[in-house]
Amino acid sequence: MTIVDYNPFNLLAGPWFWAAFLGWINAQVVKMIRGIVKTGKVDFQYLLSTGGMPSAHSSLVNALWMSIGLTEGFDRPMTMLAVGFASITMFDAAVVRRAAGHQARILNQITEELATSGRVRYAKLRELLGHTRTEVFAGMATGMATAYLVVSLWRG
Repeated sequence: MTIVDYNPFNLLAGPWFWAAFLGWINAQVVKMIRGIVKTGKVDFQYLLSTGGMPSAHSSLVNALWMSIGLTEGFDRPMTMLAVGFASITMFDAAVVRRAAGHQARILNQITEELATSGRVRYAKLRELLGHTRTEVFAGMATGMATAYLVVSLWRG
């Protein structure tokens, strides 16, 4: 095996990093805007939050595979690897992390009941961990659109 380039900053030289990064940013900004519309307040916590509409994880991985497919070809092994990575990430966001959020909600209810009876002190668990299928799909669409735009402008 030959390593062609040792410079890790070359990661930033192609559209793949930027499509994935901007896919994530776009999803987080949409979450923040939705939060402003809902509460009337600007909350920058949305830029780093998990859960919510659209899924930033889904957006990032779909922007990555789409940008690889658009530049390297949709029949290439690297594209297929990226699609697999995106599929696992979306499944995790919609099923595994969502189940963890449900478990956190139930544990919070149990510990709150125990705390009000004076038997135990507790720290509340984070409940918004996963995504609905709609949030994952919206993240997928956001990522794919971002990748298309980034690659189109990159070639431009």
